[in-house]
Amino acid sequence: MTRQSVPEDYLVGYARILAEVAATGRRLNRDELQSRRALGEKAAEAGHSLRTLVGEHLAATRAAWPNTAADTVLVAVEQAIDAFAEGYERAQRLAVRQEEAARREFIDDLLYGGSDLGRLAERAERFGLWLSHAHAVAVAGDPASYDETGSVLRRVEQAVFTRFADRRILLTTKDGRLVCIAPGDQDEILAFFAKHAHAATDGGQVAIGRPHPGPGGVVHSYEEALNALDLAARMNLDSPVLRAADLLVFPVLTRDRAAMTDLIGSVLGPLQRARGGAGPLLDTLNVYFDAGCVAAEAARRLNLSVRALTYRLARIHSLTGSDPADPMQRYTLQTAVIGARFLDWPAEGLGQD
Repeated sequence: MTRQSVPEDYLVGYARILAEVAATGRRLNRDELQSRRALGEKAAEAGHSLRTLVGEHLAATRAAWPNTAADTVLVAVEQAIDAFAEGYERAQRLAVRQEEAARREFIDDLLYGGSDLGRLAERAERFGLWLSHAHAVAVAGDPASYDETGSVLRRVEQAVFTRFADRRILLTTKDGRLVCIAPGDQDEILAFFAKHAHAATDGGQVAIGRPHPGPGGVVHSYEEALNALDLAARMNLDSPVLRAADLLVFPVLTRDRAAMTDLIGSVLGPLQRARGGAGPLLDTLNVYFDAGCVAAEAARRLNLSVRALTYRLARIHSLTGSDPADPMQRYTLQTAVIGARFLDWPAEGLGQD
């Protein structure tokens, strides 16, 4: 296999060092060693192989001693080291592929929860997890696609492991999302991951599942995080970080589809008689409730005067018979509004499953 050459920048000063060492018999000094290390780091960051770099140094060594006998020996040394390095690189590539395959298989089994849990726990220790303990999972939602070698994953991984180098953490990707698995009693790890994943994905949402014990706890927490992302998309929740523990009320309220459909039709159905349909008044209720039922804040968010907002609320009261200012009636209205957002009413109608 023919080696590709590398820029001469990585050999700067090498010929001078050889000349001085040959003339004086001295060893390399601290500055010279540091300059070689710096060039080595630079070459590695540029993606050059060690085999190619060693070959270039051997060629430069031959050029520094244009002696027939020495050149013959150095040619043989160069060939032997090149062949040795080629074999080493082949074995490394194979080992990396095998490790990647084993890691991917483990992650698939871990997050799907379909494999033998005892065997899964044994394999987990190889990847830094103790599944006998509780774990929680954070998932960074998509606006981008990630892979195991992507720059987004590398940036987030570097930040997390720099901050929590001694913790048992697993960062990976699954179905186009970043995933972080951490001990359930160390919420600061997932909060830190969420912050950096949100920034690295240009504002992508991050959901954090609740801690759950045992080998099955990881997949349980992972599913909670996925459900939180799905719920955020359906409910237009724009918080950068979603916690499954804070969203438990939504699946409770929407679990009985028939009952929720009946509530929406009974409570909000009359809004369809308004000029322009139910949409504008439903949006008003959404913003009013999101603003904590503070009229001034809701008016600001809707770009309305407080008087105009008050008129809309009075119109809602007139049509539905429910007063948004009354605590009990407000709860009924807000529950119906949550259901409408979840079922995308009125756009999707209220057809039964």
